[in-house]
Amino acid sequence: MNVRIKFLGAAQSVTGSKYLLEIGDYKLMVDCGMFQGPKELRLRNWSKLPVEEETIDAVILTHAHIDHSGYLPRLVKNGFKGPIYCTEATEGLLKIMLLDAAKLQEEEAEFAKKKGYSKHSTPEPLFNTEDAEMVLQLLKTSPYDFTNQVNGFIHFSFSNAGHILGSSIVELYIKGELLQKKMVFSGDLGGYNQPLLESPAVIKDTDILLVESTYGGKAIDHSNFEENFANKINTALDRGGCLLIPSFAVGRTQLLLYYFQKFQSEGLIPKCPIYVDSPMAISTTNLYQQYPDYHTLLPDDFKGDGLFDYPTIHYYKSQES
Repeated sequence: MNVRIKFLGAAQSVTGSKYLLEIGDYKLMVDCGMFQGPKELRLRNWSKLPVEEETIDAVILTHAHIDHSGYLPRLVKNGFKGPIYCTEATEGLLKIMLLDAAKLQEEEAEFAKKKGYSKHSTPEPLFNTEDAEMVLQLLKTSPYDFTNQVNGFIHFSFSNAGHILGSSIVELYIKGELLQKKMVFSGDLGGYNQPLLESPAVIKDTDILLVESTYGGKAIDHSNFEENFANKINTALDRGGCLLIPSFAVGRTQLLLYYFQKFQSEGLIPKCPIYVDSPMAISTTNLYQQYPDYHTLLPDDFKGDGLFDYPTIHYYKSQES
């Protein structure tokens, strides 16, 4: 039984992560990301894959970020009908993120039609809400450290990657009559000793390792981070100003809320109002209450009635509110 791997994205670029494994006659994709960033990258999303989508048997996702999952609706649109394996928390995030991505695709197509800048008379979205909803019907979830049987000779398990809620390292086992191999796909990895998530799991052995390395060549100094961050907040407030912080809705917003409530409860910054005005960030924040096994927080860590429910934090989903 031969095993072949093709890199369909995130090669000489950061986004569009897709690994295609051909294990005998079985086709397995690990991650199915959308290209993001410059136009020349985004145009790749419209290119035909070097494989017929309906011949792909299954997909395994490391996590929900769009550069690892955002091509799934297009895959389904073009004929994929197999199972999509992910962790339970990743499923929760996909329900938010893929529907949001579909809405953006539809709005962009409508805007292009209205402004007439598309070369097509009727611009079409890369995928639509119906395609995203079809993806959600194909999801099969698994907790960490549970062995999943894909078929008679392929099984895998998820281990914590410490990147975002539900992110995972995939340990894939191939066992044939003449072949026994273990492959590890790291996905995106988080740091150690984080406030919200466990540190990435330690993988002790593998035959083949495919590891993300976006920041592998950079040394990042986190010493005195909390002190420096609190000082910057106080500097702005002492000047009579306010802080406007653009933030990723998944992961980063929740980390900021954690620090704000921590600094205020410890008297390091004033108890000023904090406003979160991103519907996606609010929906994502609510997932921490729904999936307690995927983070390190406890309700007792907060002064309000639940996770991220703190008297000075206010959530707004519309301009009117």
